Amino acid sequence: MSQTLQAVRGMNDILPDDAETWEYFEDIVCDWLQSYGYRPIRMPIVEPTPLFKRAIGEVTDIVEKEMYSFEDALNGEHLTLRPEGTASCVRAAIQHNLVASGGPQRLYYYGPMFRHERPQKGRYRQFHQIGVEALGFAGPDADAELILMCARLWEDLGLDDVALEINSLGAPEERARHRAALIAYLEQYQDRLDDDGKRRLYTNPLRILDTKNPDLQQIVEAAPRLADYLGDESKAHFEAVQIFLKDAGIPFRINHRLVRGLDYYNRTVFEWVTTRLGAQGTICAGGRYDGLVEQLGGKPQPAAGFAIGIERLLLLWQASGGEAERPVADAYVVHMGDAAARLAFRAAEALREHGFAAILHCGGGSFKSQMKKADASGAPVAIVIGEDEAGAGEVGLKPLRGPGAQQRVALDALPEAMAGLLYGNDEEEGIE
Repeated sequence: MSQTLQAVRGMNDILPDDAETWEYFEDIVCDWLQSYGYRPIRMPIVEPTPLFKRAIGEVTDIVEKEMYSFEDALNGEHLTLRPEGTASCVRAAIQHNLVASGGPQRLYYYGPMFRHERPQKGRYRQFHQIGVEALGFAGPDADAELILMCARLWEDLGLDDVALEINSLGAPEERARHRAALIAYLEQYQDRLDDDGKRRLYTNPLRILDTKNPDLQQIVEAAPRLADYLGDESKAHFEAVQIFLKDAGIPFRINHRLVRGLDYYNRTVFEWVTTRLGAQGTICAGGRYDGLVEQLGGKPQPAAGFAIGIERLLLLWQASGGEAERPVADAYVVHMGDAAARLAFRAAEALREHGFAAILHCGGGSFKSQMKKADASGAPVAIVIGEDEAGAGEVGLKPLRGPGAQQRVALDALPEAMAGLLYGNDEEEGIE
C-alpha cells in the first residue's frame, strides 16, 4: 500500500471554514484599500532569481538562506518563488511603463510568498501578504498616509494591543558614514559576536542592530546611532512624518534599532507590532525605497509601501474577538422521486436567476434525512418537492428559522413567494 501524500512542511491547506474567514477578511481589506484610491495589480509567483538578488541584497538572510530557487530544466533560466512582493511590483511597473505613462501609482496586491524558514505559529514557508505600494510619491505625506492607512484598518478590524515603531535610515551616503562607524565600534567586540554577527560584520553590519540574541543587547544598545549621521534633508523628512502622525493622533515610538531586513529601504521605515503573538510580533512593516526603481533598471522614481502578513493578522484579529460571518444560502431544495428531481433543478435555477442562493440536495435519501441537512445548512427556507408537487408543477416553501406554515406555489411564482418569506411585504427587495 502506497504512503499517503501530505502537504509540504510549512505549506498549509486552508480548509473551508478557514477559507470563508479569509474571504470575509479579504472583502474588508479590498474595501479599505479602495477607499484610499489603491488599485489592484497581480504579478507572477515565479520571477527571475536576479530580480531578488538585486533588489533585496545578496547579503541578506532571505537571499542567502531562505529563497526557493531552481534552474529551469528546459532553458537553464534561474528562477525563484517570490519571497516578497515589492520587487515584483516594481519590476512590473518598469516593464509596463506604469509611472512614466500614467503618473504616480497607488497599487496593491495579495497572495502567497515563499521562504524556507523554520515553521512555527504565524511563520510558514508558504505565507500570504497584502502589499501596498505608492510609486512616484516623494514627500513625507505619502509615508504618513501609508501609516495612517494601517491605523484605519486596525480600527476597522477592532484590534487592540497594536503599537507603531518608526525610524529613519536616511540617505545612502549617510548610511555609509554610519556603517563605517558601526564597523569600527563592533570590531571591538568581535570575539563576543555570535556567528550571524561575525558573518555580517563587514557585509551588512546594520542588520546586527536588529539581533534578537540577548547576549548582544548591551552591545547594540551602545552602538553608534544612525540618527546622529542624518543630514538636514533626511531629518526634515522624518520630522514631517512625525508631525503628520501627531496631527492624526497616532502614537508611535522611535526605535533606533529598527532597520528592516531588506537592503532597498531608505529614510522612513516602520513596523506595527503586538505582544499577543509571541515571538512573531510584527504584523505589518514597510517604509520608503526611493532607489529601487532605478536599481532595477527604471528611471529614478520615489516610492514607499508596506506589507501585511495575513496569517499573523488573522491570528491577532481572532484573538481580539474577530469572527467572520459564515455565508448561508437562502434556500435548501429537497426532493423525492424522478419527476421531483427534475423540477428541483428548475426551482433552484429559478431562485438563482432572481438573486437568491440555493443549495440543491444531491445524493438521494429520505425526506427526513434531507430535511436534517436543510436545517444544518442554516438556510432559512426549505423548498420541498415530492410527487404531488411535481405532478402539479408546484413547490412547497417551508420556513426553517421562523414562524409560518408550509405553502405551495406554482414554479413561476417561486421567486416572489421566496421574497415574501424573507423580506415580508417588501417583496421587490429580494428580486433582481
